[in-house]
Amino acid sequence: MKKSIFLTVFSVLLASALSTLSFAEMRDIKIPFYDAWVNSPHGDITSEAFVHWEEEDDKMVPERCAACHSTTGHLDFLGVDGSEMGKVDAKAPGLEGVQCTACHNKVAGNMVEVTFPSGMVVEREEADARCMDCHQGRASGKAVNDMIAKAGVEDDSVHKDIKFLNVHYSAAAATRFGSEAGGGYEYDGLDYMGLHYHDDYATQCSDCHNPHTTEVKVAVCTECHENVKTADDFAFIRDEDNQFDFDGDGNNSEGIKTEVEGLHTLLYAAMQDYAKTVLNTSIYYDSHSYPYFFADPNNDGKLEESEAVRANGFANWTPRLAQAAYNYQFVAKDHGAWVHNGKYVLQLLNDSIQDLGEKVKVPATVRAEE
Repeated sequence: MKKSIFLTVFSVLLASALSTLSFAEMRDIKIPFYDAWVNSPHGDITSEAFVHWEEEDDKMVPERCAACHSTTGHLDFLGVDGSEMGKVDAKAPGLEGVQCTACHNKVAGNMVEVTFPSGMVVEREEADARCMDCHQGRASGKAVNDMIAKAGVEDDSVHKDIKFLNVHYSAAAATRFGSEAGGGYEYDGLDYMGLHYHDDYATQCSDCHNPHTTEVKVAVCTECHENVKTADDFAFIRDEDNQFDFDGDGNNSEGIKTEVEGLHTLLYAAMQDYAKTVLNTSIYYDSHSYPYFFADPNNDGKLEESEAVRANGFANWTPRLAQAAYNYQFVAKDHGAWVHNGKYVLQLLNDSIQDLGEKVKVPATVRAEE
């Protein structure tokens, strides 16, 4: 017990000490793996993930964001600082990045389960449980259903309380655990893929990603995938026993990434057709501008840069369109979704397309089997 208390206090003190050092000072005292980390997304304090709040008066990361966008906030979330675990109690400093102590502390090291935004709990005693706290998104299929139930409207009725729910970014853990995490919008009456089991050698995040650079370990894959030389080559992989043409383009030998991209494109087209046919309006997507889906106020058939702004966010949401848009974004924001759990995202995209097909004409697609 005394040892546990000592290590907890030590973690807090170490985190406090490191947070006062500049990156150059951290390098000079020869912190292990510093060079790998400082050049990684977790160490890039010039990225939007860490500079977003610099325009605020106090330059502090708010409680709702600090758990993953601040080392201090993450330690608060874990309860390493003695506070309640699972919540952030105060704003946290910005420009810290995700430092060593965010992942290397006793609480993170002893995690045995992870709770997803859906409320589902996954037992996870492996070391990558500490990755999954942040890489799980901030919304779920359940949240979409709860919103629709509260509005109390039918599938194709516009309601002011129906809106686009954003899963957030890099929800790889939610993708990987599929229906066990409830990250995607899963349609009633259909079965969905759970955890994607790759093989005995790729069971944790760090088996495929270098934990300090986050880069993919290409070399560990070449024993089975002989044609893989670079990370770009993963796009051409598919199971030789899987001969289904999921996106209906006539090619059943292209990589699963391409199949996913094909369905993603078809879903966007179906959403636009639905908006035009059913709602007599237009909808456009911009992956880099919040709130991502926009109207076309001048009806010129395209999204101008000046229109991709918050004030022009699409507002005519129906339950059917909100469900499809959620899945569209769920796949768009996990750039490795096709490898994290290809069958799950193929199912989500296919089902969204076919659901929109209840109201507009959509192409024939093939649903991935569990």
